Amino acid sequence: MASEIGLIGLGTMGAALALNIADNGFDIAVFNRTTEVTRDFAASAGSLAERITPTESLKDFVAALKSPRAIILMVPAGDIVDAQIAALRPLLDADDLIIDAGNANFHDTVRRAKAADAAGELFIGMGVSGGEEGARFGPAIMGGGPKQAWDRVSHIMEAISAKFEDTPCATWMGTDGAGHFVKTVHNGIEYADMQMIAEAYGIMRDGLGMEALAISEVFAKWNEGPLKSYLIEISAEVAGVDDPKTGQPMLDVILDTAGQKGTGRWTAIEALMIGAPATTIEAAVASRNLSSRLDERKLGQSIFGAAPQPIREVEGLVDQLEMALLAGKIACYAQGFGLLAAASEEFDWSLDMGDIARVWREGCIIRSSMLDDMASALSGDASLNLMFAPYFADLLARSHGGLRFIVAQGAIAGTPVPALSAALAYFDMMRTERSTANMLQAQRDFFGRHSFARVDGGSGHHGPWADDG
Repeated sequence: MASEIGLIGLGTMGAALALNIADNGFDIAVFNRTTEVTRDFAASAGSLAERITPTESLKDFVAALKSPRAIILMVPAGDIVDAQIAALRPLLDADDLIIDAGNANFHDTVRRAKAADAAGELFIGMGVSGGEEGARFGPAIMGGGPKQAWDRVSHIMEAISAKFEDTPCATWMGTDGAGHFVKTVHNGIEYADMQMIAEAYGIMRDGLGMEALAISEVFAKWNEGPLKSYLIEISAEVAGVDDPKTGQPMLDVILDTAGQKGTGRWTAIEALMIGAPATTIEAAVASRNLSSRLDERKLGQSIFGAAPQPIREVEGLVDQLEMALLAGKIACYAQGFGLLAAASEEFDWSLDMGDIARVWREGCIIRSSMLDDMASALSGDASLNLMFAPYFADLLARSHGGLRFIVAQGAIAGTPVPALSAALAYFDMMRTERSTANMLQAQRDFFGRHSFARVDGGSGHHGPWADDG
């Protein structure tokens, strides 16, 4: 019997997603470039094997699918996607649908979507978040491409997605690259959220001299309050685990050089290109880059001495730290949604901020109890800065003092808190009616005659320093 959907690429994520699809009652054909991988996957599928059709050639794979066909690509982003599409298209009909569900750069997705449209073919770029566990048991899914193409497979995507109070965490975001852009910004927020948690860990470890187990207990306590989220939950878990080899806390034996796959960097680049502030994300990306410079950091410590010093004002510091993370998180998400709103206008996507927040409520890495409130706050007004929504404005009014205190203590002690500092600077600038940009405009006019607007009206003015006489 022909399969309802196909999947190419049986790596970690692809295999998990294929099992998820089969587990939800859909017959699926699978193909992997390495035949042995396909065979091993089918052999290990257990009771789900009856819904899985393994194939050993692209021709057999295409023949195993119902027409019109729908094919998910779970192959590495970049040229491999283009090569796979090129290999598939001669075997497909015009109304067959290719779905790129990898971590593609949205510019590539836009290009592929335009090429498909020009050829009268169907293509979707689909963001999938949640890691291996999410792919297997319910990810957050962000679709982009022709709405009619999404509608053809939406019943499958909604069925396999995570659920928040029975509502699927899967929806269509907009045309061409919209889905992959939303996924990119999700990952940028993820970078910043993780970095701020790491900074809180650093304050406790270096500023307060707390052991890993005690830090684990703090994170676990925070996970019962407004910071309840997947990232806080796993931070509590990793801080509480010992290394089986040495018996030391696992965190103490992990080298402090962080990896990245590029999506956070893409977020920062697009924010700069569009002109939307995403400073907490930029700080998080820079922090990962700096972490890789271990030899330079060792040299710096040998010249200037160790940076982190004990924090003297410790009374209530852990409670202040919780407030700092809360305020930093709100500022970070405000920037993320602001970037999405700016991109929606730039690329004519009509992104719905409420829908995006709803999709992120379960399944994805940044899922948290706060996202449901964000969905309510952002519904119907894409231009609203999240910090100014009444619910979050009240939270910020109560928590930004903690953020200021922690950033100050970190600066005094020499404990780096770049993302929290960026969040505080953003908050302060966004509540300052009279900024210092007038000085920038004066400087620009002085050396380049760029002109400025006056507070008493009109633009195109120059200062007396620009007079020829």
